Amino acid sequence: METHEPRTGPLTRVGGGWTSALVLANLGLYMAFFTPIQVLLAEQIDTLDPSGKEVTLGWVTGLGALVAVVANPLAGALSDRTGGRFGRRRPWIVGGAVLGAFGLAATAVQSTVAGVALGWCLAQLGLNAMLAGTSAVVPDQVPVGQRAAVSGFIGIPQPLGLVVGALLVTTVATGTVPGYLLLAALTVLLALPFVLLMPDPQVRSTARESVRLKDFWVSPRDHPDFGWAWLTRFLVMLGNAMGTLYLLYFLKDAVHHRDPDQGVLILTLLYTAGVVVTAVAGGVVSDRLGRRKTLVAVSSAVMAVASLLLTFWHTWPVAMGAAALLGLGFGVYLAVDQALITQVLPQAGDRAKDLGVINVANSAPQVLGPALAAPVVAYAGGYAGLYLTATVVTALGGILVWKIRSVP
Repeated sequence: METHEPRTGPLTRVGGGWTSALVLANLGLYMAFFTPIQVLLAEQIDTLDPSGKEVTLGWVTGLGALVAVVANPLAGALSDRTGGRFGRRRPWIVGGAVLGAFGLAATAVQSTVAGVALGWCLAQLGLNAMLAGTSAVVPDQVPVGQRAAVSGFIGIPQPLGLVVGALLVTTVATGTVPGYLLLAALTVLLALPFVLLMPDPQVRSTARESVRLKDFWVSPRDHPDFGWAWLTRFLVMLGNAMGTLYLLYFLKDAVHHRDPDQGVLILTLLYTAGVVVTAVAGGVVSDRLGRRKTLVAVSSAVMAVASLLLTFWHTWPVAMGAAALLGLGFGVYLAVDQALITQVLPQAGDRAKDLGVINVANSAPQVLGPALAAPVVAYAGGYAGLYLTATVVTALGGILVWKIRSVP
């Protein structure tokens, strides 16, 4: 039987200070997540294994994604069961930030590929523990009628973290080691306002039973809306991962851009601008209308169109237009789909664990994307085949959201 957290949930709207503090914490988190993959890990591995850097980088980031798949729901389950005067989520946010920072610092000083992989996995362990806490505070403390708007604000740091982080490690802290150490420091410092100044509900630790392996299985038969929400998120993120994985090579080999590295930066900025423009606005519209599925479906269709453009036209102007369009769609999707997900969680007492299971739908495509994209590029139509596949997968994710029954 389908059961969800109580419909009422939190009743008091959160203020701008609460949201701003959470945005800062997420900015530090996503800078630590994305900047190493985009810049620091790539440079470090290029130095350690120049002849096989593409494959090696794929292995290192894939191992990190596997750690994320396990760590996020596990940390969420433990967070749900954490009691004491420090609250449920606060210890995991600050503890995850510190462990993630330590992992980044450890990665910085490695001189072997194996050492880099271990350091990055340690960073992923801490950062995903932090993510479990920051994700759960929204359904913990934000009323349903405000969740899409708040989710829009806290979704902006995802693309912004990549841009700001890349600028910092290329202009402020030049060099691999200083870059890692700067990100490590910011991960902790930007989390402190939320951890120190914002309230965190307390629960008695004795009221929760121990974590069991079977707790991480949420039956689609018993909770079909949660199952459909997971599947639709997985499909959209898989389409996104497949479409962005070989962007540098696409610009170089198909578009024939004279400076592919600069091209990637420009496309990233256009994409980020699109997200910033629509994330909060889309969330506000969704909250005011009280509707989620329509906006999720429309935003998924917009992202599918962006991918479809790259299927047929391999030119620089079209690539720029597609990047901006993808950002516009993804901004709305981030805000509204996250709010939708918080409304189909099976039980209020397992919010962080269930959101961790949802976050597997974000992490798993980072592992599966390379495995699926490589043979498509090599044997099924090259980049046209790749972007057509991404179009179909993304569109399917938007269509299947209509299978969710309990959310309008």
